[in-house]
Amino acid sequence: MMEDKRKHKRLELTGEILIKELGGSGNHEAVDIKITDCSRDGIGFSTTEALTIGSNYEANLTLWNKDKINVFIQIVRAVKDGDMYHYGGIFIGMPDDVQMRIQVYETVSDELAHQGK
Repeated sequence: MMEDKRKHKRLELTGEILIKELGGSGNHEAVDIKITDCSRDGIGFSTTEALTIGSNYEANLTLWNKDKINVFIQIVRAVKDGDMYHYGGIFIGMPDDVQMRIQVYETVSDELAHQGK
């Protein structure tokens, strides 16, 4: 098994990404995403929607306790697999309180994983 060298533990959450047209009237389309991993620094997710690398998107993430957090993501990588796109993004301008909520989720998730072994 490969050693995970990531800086922060990855978490599984649910969420949606808001597709906003730049310079548009402010209308946006909410698209469900399947979050494959998430940490304090960034997020990995899949969707059928084509997004642009380097662009910023707004997203709503739902934590294990059903709390919703609003974040902004910059897409840094993309891989197309059939009809699905797999993206990696970094959080931008994340407030400290939101980052702390993700950190608390990391701790709770880690404790539950240790109890299950």
